[in-house]
Amino acid sequence: MTETQTLHAGRWLRLMRRGRWEYAERTNPGGGVIIIALTPDDCVLFVEQWREAVHSKTIEMPAGLVGDLAGNAGESAITAAARELTEETGYRAGRVEFLMAGPSSAGMSNEMIAFVRAWDLVRVHAGGGDATEDIVVHEVPRTQAATWLLDKLREGYSIDPKLFAGLYFLDHAATLFPAR
Repeated sequence: MTETQTLHAGRWLRLMRRGRWEYAERTNPGGGVIIIALTPDDCVLFVEQWREAVHSKTIEMPAGLVGDLAGNAGESAITAAARELTEETGYRAGRVEFLMAGPSSAGMSNEMIAFVRAWDLVRVHAGGGDATEDIVVHEVPRTQAATWLLDKLREGYSIDPKLFAGLYFLDHAATLFPAR
């Protein structure tokens, strides 16, 4: 059996080597969550923020780490999604539904990302994230969302390709993930 070495340990990530493979491990065991959310006016919620890793402004769906807050090691993706949605966008969900989870980048990281759908949104504050974040909230009409994302790409924003999966889930989740 090949030995696993820790090359570097940081607060949120560890760089590991096993055989010829180098990869990142998330130190929070819950992974991440991406929230697919529609406002009562049928607008998709997107967030804009600077991401140092890609040295660019990005457009994303609201998202966050699961179990990253002190005392929340056992937090579920559903609980984290509800928390992150309100923190980032200012909307509270009446209901959050788990859709699926999978690797964010299977060749580079052990991080698992859960897609959830937020329902019955109510605006409770302006959003924008916590004190360490500078998030701009975008409410884009559902019928224009894909075009809007491509326009942002042409403007120089980094667009997470998983956003297009999220848009697909808006239209097809009921048949892909029947009620459990």
